[in-house]
Amino acid sequence: MIRLRDYDRLLIIATLMLLVMGLLMVYSTSSVVALKRFGNQYFFVKKQLTYVLAGVICFVGATRVPYGFYRRMAYPILILSALALICIYIPGLGFTAGGARRWVRLGPIAFQPSEPAKLAVIFFLAYSLAAKQEKIKEFSIGFLPNILIPGVIILLIMLEPDLGTSIALASIVLLLNFIAGVRIRYLLYLVLAAAPFIYVVIHKFSYMMTRIMIFLDPWKDPEGKGFQMVQSFLAFGAGGVRGVGLGEGKQKLFYLPEAHTDFILSVIGEELGFIGVAAVTALYALFLYCGIKIAMKARDRHGMYLALGLTFMVVLQAAFNSAVVMGLLPPKGLPLPFISYGGTSLLVNMIAVGVLLNIYIHGNEA
Repeated sequence: MIRLRDYDRLLIIATLMLLVMGLLMVYSTSSVVALKRFGNQYFFVKKQLTYVLAGVICFVGATRVPYGFYRRMAYPILILSALALICIYIPGLGFTAGGARRWVRLGPIAFQPSEPAKLAVIFFLAYSLAAKQEKIKEFSIGFLPNILIPGVIILLIMLEPDLGTSIALASIVLLLNFIAGVRIRYLLYLVLAAAPFIYVVIHKFSYMMTRIMIFLDPWKDPEGKGFQMVQSFLAFGAGGVRGVGLGEGKQKLFYLPEAHTDFILSVIGEELGFIGVAAVTALYALFLYCGIKIAMKARDRHGMYLALGLTFMVVLQAAFNSAVVMGLLPPKGLPLPFISYGGTSLLVNMIAVGVLLNIYIHGNEA
């Protein structure tokens, strides 16, 4: 029988604290908007609580499934993921929200296929890199399949269009290949070859170019295209070191658009100040530490690559989101893991934590 002490308690603590912070901030950022739109100030936080409870179920289930299962199911999961991404183009299944066709609806359930696709790519890479470790330096065996196959998924995500998720996933692919020992020059050639393609995609989808221009100078159009970035800066500026107090922020009052989703960290900065943002950052740093520790203690290379991929999935997205709301990167539409409002991302991240803990359990048994 597996008891609490058999798990990595620091990872559980970090995850629980992020979830609690998420529930508090979703309520704080959405209550006024929810009251105006739906006549119920608890509308968004009740839905988020439902997602958290569903996430806990997924988490418990993932801790019980031996991680070797994902090695055997790597290709079937990857194929299902690709089919789900194609389903967004099928009338009656896929639908557009927020200006992009990223959603699939199955009855009352709507989800973003790009989120589970991240898991699928990590499952595949962990299996493939471990299986081909002895020939990892060879171009046709160690490099090409581990780039081309994930590349198909990344391309499907990019065409939604979702440049943020595709770049985050591509970063994970490059990191795992680098750690596995793929020749660095192959990876450098890949980045150079991809640059013109990314340039074409950015120019094809005008909203991407607009986001880059906003990033370069949001004050050029502070009441138009740059409005969200400017309001984010004002939120951080108003918060100072200690913040104005939980629930007392002003930017969420119809100034900062959709403050409960991608820009929730801005409200944390306003209401809880530098101290609140530093606390959130420390929790992600703790998550990174626990993930790397689990990877180093994994009983095989498959477990190590799987743990690293899942850890990078959470931490890199948190880093990208933080950089965006602080004006260090162009807006990408990436939620803050465990904290931003949304179901698909939360469920995927909770599954990732469950798999990490399963790797930890089996690593301690070795």
